[in-house]
Amino acid sequence: MGHRWYVVRINPRSELQAEAELSRDGYEIFSPHIKALNPRQGQLYLPLFPGYLFLRWDMESAGWPTFRPGHRVTGWVRFENEVPYLADEVVAELVEKWDEINRDGGLWRRFKCGEKVRVVSGAIENLAEVMEEPKSPQGRVRVLMEFMGRLVSTRVPWEDLRSIEEGPLEERRAPRRTRGKGRWINGFGSRVPATV
Repeated sequence: MGHRWYVVRINPRSELQAEAELSRDGYEIFSPHIKALNPRQGQLYLPLFPGYLFLRWDMESAGWPTFRPGHRVTGWVRFENEVPYLADEVVAELVEKWDEINRDGGLWRRFKCGEKVRVVSGAIENLAEVMEEPKSPQGRVRVLMEFMGRLVSTRVPWEDLRSIEEGPLEERRAPRRTRGKGRWINGFGSRVPATV
């Protein structure tokens, strides 16, 4: 039978550490990380399958491998009591698709035609409707938005668009703590008891 691909569960958010430790101990690992663009954080590489790794192993001749705590493995993916394996062709197809997604710019928020968005550029924030979908995260998006009392069609950078679900900027600001001139609003300020 030979070596086959299996899927193991690992500790949350420990894909890179698990991959490094398992590889160091001689295990063949596949852990696809994909470009994910976030307007606030820049470009990141995120796991395509968070919490899982693909491990190639020969169960027939080597038996079940033993994992140490540093491997961060919590168990095998099972269906009932059986640990299924993946054919080499399936993993090869997955690798090909993974390469293709990364070549095309990775995972990025694609705003659909007709979708309502917020345009946020510096101190300016305005509601708009997407008129033409972006072709890439580096491209500009054609939107229809109100400007000085009339609707204007314009192109804005993709990173200046936000989903309506994210809520306006004002809602994300911290609440005021003073009324000005050091006068605290109830519930904030010094807890030192007044002296008599």
